[in-house]
Amino acid sequence: MERTYRTAESVAEGHPDKLADRVSDAILDAIVAEDPAAHVACETLVTTGLVIVGGEIATHTYVDVGAVARRVVRDAGYDRPEYGFHYADCGVLNAIKEQSREIDRAVREATGGGRRGADVGAGDQGVMYGYACQETEALMPLPISLAHALIRRLAELRREGTLPFLRPDGKSLVTVAYEGRRPLRVSSVVLAAQHDPKVDQETLRAELVRHVLDPVLGSWRDEETLLFVNSSGAFSIGGPASDTGMTGRKLTVDTYGGHTGHGGGAFSGKDPTKVDRSGAYFARCAAKTLVAAGLAEEAEVQVTYAIGRSEPLTLTATSRGTGRAPDEALSAAVRKVFDFRPAAIIEALNLLRPIYEPFACYGHFGRSEPEATWETTNLAEDLLHALPRSARR
Repeated sequence: MERTYRTAESVAEGHPDKLADRVSDAILDAIVAEDPAAHVACETLVTTGLVIVGGEIATHTYVDVGAVARRVVRDAGYDRPEYGFHYADCGVLNAIKEQSREIDRAVREATGGGRRGADVGAGDQGVMYGYACQETEALMPLPISLAHALIRRLAELRREGTLPFLRPDGKSLVTVAYEGRRPLRVSSVVLAAQHDPKVDQETLRAELVRHVLDPVLGSWRDEETLLFVNSSGAFSIGGPASDTGMTGRKLTVDTYGGHTGHGGGAFSGKDPTKVDRSGAYFARCAAKTLVAAGLAEEAEVQVTYAIGRSEPLTLTATSRGTGRAPDEALSAAVRKVFDFRPAAIIEALNLLRPIYEPFACYGHFGRSEPEATWETTNLAEDLLHALPRSARR
């Protein structure tokens, strides 16, 4: 059987792009906590000594943007001047403006509905994807799951003080060898961890292998697995002191590690009327439910919207040849069970809450927190009943 390789990346909380994502979502949470009906599209840029927050927001509440941004920077680990970026000393520039009245009106005065919930139109046009597969318990691809686990472990060890030389920035890259659709082994791992300049590279590698790579990779690693730890050498200068970060530049990290398509729209900083976010969340829910119901080993759900319209333009499901029914029948069942109008999604997933900041790091999918309502599969029986027996293989 053909041998293939698939790779996925993750980045740490202190990575500049993730720091920007988290600031945007923290501001969204602060607004939604006081004004659930607010329309928010918040963008952040971080660079040496500076956080710039922009975007378009329509709300009746007030948020201290500077205080929120500094709290996020501190929580990410930038609490020492020697890191080159410090929460108390960095400048915060607030460049937020009011949302376009035309867009606000299009969302509030939706067209193309005709059922309950039709009073909310899509906050933007675009295409969104959801995906699920049987490779892990969370029904996520193995490479992205391992990549996130490595980076999460780095953060735990840094916060616990187990490896006191660790600093907030970092990256991982995991390649998995497959035989057909079955993952066989991890063929290579790249791990970059920001560190105190006083630690020598030999000690750094040994400690990261012992405390991070071995416990996370487990039996997926074998004697032939290639390990690259800080392959460029010293990595003491990181975060915004090293690179500029922006909201929405780690879309594949946020989703499925390249196992499926991405429409190009970011999640962070956007309220759930923005279907870039809510549509992708519900597409994940539908795809995961298809797999959990046993109707496919692998499922991708694609949905498209026009701004201001509540009904999706298209909604299709594909099983990549693993389905118990033709894709046309699976798509029809998904359309019957899952209501993809924005207001219906918001109600079904209870999205008008300040729940978003934690998902700005370690991916939005495959999560176990109760707030990740898009991970539920409680419509599996409904999906089975919606698929005619005559259509099943």
